[in-house]
Amino acid sequence: MSATQSEYLRPKDLRAALEHKAATPDARFIAGGTDLLVHARRPGATLPQSLISLRAVAELNEVTVVGATLRIGAAAPLTEVARHPVIAERLPALVASIDVLGSRQIRNVATLGGNLCNASPAADTAPPLLVHDARVELQHVGGRREVPLVEFFRGPGETAIEANEVMTAVLLELPPPNAEAAFERKGRVRMDLAIAIVAGLFELDGSVVRRARVAAGAVAPLPLRLTEVEERLTGSELDDDVIAEARRLTTEAISPISDLRSSADYRRHLTGVFVERMLHGVAGSSVTGRPGA
Repeated sequence: MSATQSEYLRPKDLRAALEHKAATPDARFIAGGTDLLVHARRPGATLPQSLISLRAVAELNEVTVVGATLRIGAAAPLTEVARHPVIAERLPALVASIDVLGSRQIRNVATLGGNLCNASPAADTAPPLLVHDARVELQHVGGRREVPLVEFFRGPGETAIEANEVMTAVLLELPPPNAEAAFERKGRVRMDLAIAIVAGLFELDGSVVRRARVAAGAVAPLPLRLTEVEERLTGSELDDDVIAEARRLTTEAISPISDLRSSADYRRHLTGVFVERMLHGVAGSSVTGRPGA
C-alpha cells in the first residue's frame, strides 16, 4: 500500500487501539510520527494498511509519580516530559538528552516511546534511562509485561516488542536527592545524530562511590551499560588513577564503527574523554558539595 493510502485511526482508549492491532496485524502504532514522516518521503516507500495514532489515548500521554516510581506515558511529547517538575529536578541527564534531540518543533511532537522503539544505537534518551535502570511497559489485548530497558534493545532497529504489543510507558525509580547525574554528547553539528553519548548516575559517601551506573550510545550496535566501568568505580575514591582506569575500561567495552559521520577511532577516543570528564566533575562535586543540596 502506498504512503497515501493508509487508513488512519485515532482511538480514544487503549483497549480499542489494542483490539484493532490484534485484528489487523499489519497495522502500525504511531504517536509523534516523526520517524514515519522521514520514511514516507523516501522513493518507493510503503506504509502499513492502517496507522493507529495513540495521541488521543490519555493514559499514554501522562507523566505521573506514585511514591518513588515515575511513570512516563510512551506517547507523551518530549517537551512535556522535560518540563515535568519532578523530571526537571531529579533527572537532569534525561532532560539534557531531550534538549539536544532535534529541533524544538520535533521535540514538541516526538515522544519518548518513539525514540526508544526506533531502536537506534544513537537514541539520545537511551543512555540516561539505562543508568536509571528504566523499564518499559508493553501491553497487548491479553495483558501487560515489563521489560528492563537494558534487555529491550536487541540490535539496530530491533526491540523486544512482540507483533501484537505496544509500548505504553517507561518506568523508573527516582534516584536519591543527593545522586549525581551527568550527560555528555557530541554530534557533527547541532541537531545531527550523535557520534558518541555517555550518561552516568552516581551515589557517593563523601569521596567514595557507593553506587555507579554508566551507559553509552552511538558506539555499539545498541545502547549499552558499561558494567565493568561500574564495578571498578563502586567502592572506590575518584582519584586520578581510578578515573584513568575507568577511561581505559570504557574504550575496551565499546565497539564503534566508522561511517560518514565519524571514524571508529574518534568515537572510541571521545567516549573515553566523556567518561573521564564526567568522573572529574563528580569528584569535584564530592569536595565542594552538590549544587542545591
